[in-house]
Amino acid sequence: MSVVIVGGGLAGISAAIALQESGVPVTLVEARPWLGGATHSFARGELRVDNGQHVFLRCCTAYQGLLRRLRAEHLVEVQDRFDVPVLRPGAAAARLRRADLPSPLHLLPTLARYTPLPPVDRLRAVRAAIGLARLDPADPALDMVSAGRWLAGHGQRAWARQALWGVFLTSALNADPDDAALGLSAMVCRRALLGRADAADIGVPVVPLEELHGGPALRRIAEMGGTVRLKAKVEAVTTDPKVVVDGVPIAADAVIMAVPHETAARLLPAQALPDPLRWPELDASPIVNVHVVYDRTVMDAPFAAAVASPVQWVFDRTAASGLRRGQYLAVSLSAADRWIDMPAAELRSRFVPELRRLLPAARGARVRELFVTRERRATFRQRPGTAAARPGAATRAPGLFLAGAWTDTGWPDTMEGAVRSGVTAARLVRRHLEGVRDR
Repeated sequence: MSVVIVGGGLAGISAAIALQESGVPVTLVEARPWLGGATHSFARGELRVDNGQHVFLRCCTAYQGLLRRLRAEHLVEVQDRFDVPVLRPGAAAARLRRADLPSPLHLLPTLARYTPLPPVDRLRAVRAAIGLARLDPADPALDMVSAGRWLAGHGQRAWARQALWGVFLTSALNADPDDAALGLSAMVCRRALLGRADAADIGVPVVPLEELHGGPALRRIAEMGGTVRLKAKVEAVTTDPKVVVDGVPIAADAVIMAVPHETAARLLPAQALPDPLRWPELDASPIVNVHVVYDRTVMDAPFAAAVASPVQWVFDRTAASGLRRGQYLAVSLSAADRWIDMPAAELRSRFVPELRRLLPAARGARVRELFVTRERRATFRQRPGTAAARPGAATRAPGLFLAGAWTDTGWPDTMEGAVRSGVTAARLVRRHLEGVRDR
């Protein structure tokens, strides 16, 4: 029994390792010269630069399980306690920090002291949180409503939706709260903020993503007897099942398509696709990162959020990138439609002054270098109505399966969702192979 996995992102890596742990031989085919998919790094002078800033939460158990299987769990750091400085121009930094109390009381003290909101809005935020906790994220009706509309109906004025709820939801869903689906928003809030007290503790890589995902995955799959083919172009998939790679067909007992939805729709045979095909409704939402290297330290925290500013989150990448002198900050901009086509020079003219407004120490610092990375199709567009377009792992063709954070994982399009999709696809493949053996 053999399985071909098309796509070497976290979904494909997770599926490959899960199958090989069950004794199923795997061939992993990836078009790019690296594994890791949307989580990769590149060299720029002395720096090792991640294509975008990726973090996870303590509640992301599947992703942390993958790190253990890759023997890479020591390459991340997780907060002892959820703690996020919130920067504002012209004001002292606020703080979102969980208290040493059981859930859901653990966030009440920080909400009560959250100075970006007037006291009346803090009270309303507590009431809205109680209402969110009562929602069922799996209720299809929730997918037809935006989080912003629901929050507004529960006393959350526009400023509160941006200065509190947007801090979490925009980065988690790559969507503004007013545009994000309520079902996924409720899932994020219930699982991370209103679940276990430690669920929202933030984890960050301490090495480039290539060293965290791609390199360890390549070694681990090889150690377990699997085959990885990089820079290999998949031209077609048939119902045999068979995968045509660089003009050569590879027969398999099962195939997992761990690729973006538009690629899966192009490569899979018509017999495997749903009718009607709704995947194009998922569309794509961009993320932009503005990378700024200073000649000195300008921010003490490892990361911070920002409100009343075009800056959303800023991360200290100095140690992870290998920078020896100065400080390297990465400004992460989710739901970045307004920024995605803006020239780097204009982004510089906007964000360098903005960082000076937020970080007093930056006012006397010199910018040694600034560059921009753009992910035009970073995630699917997690807006109302998209839940019904997300497919399960099984297709209409026996032996052909899907994986990827865009599939119906119950999670947003995140690293956790990608890993869960790969594990689910591997489980269905094992069941399929058992049926083939029985025949």
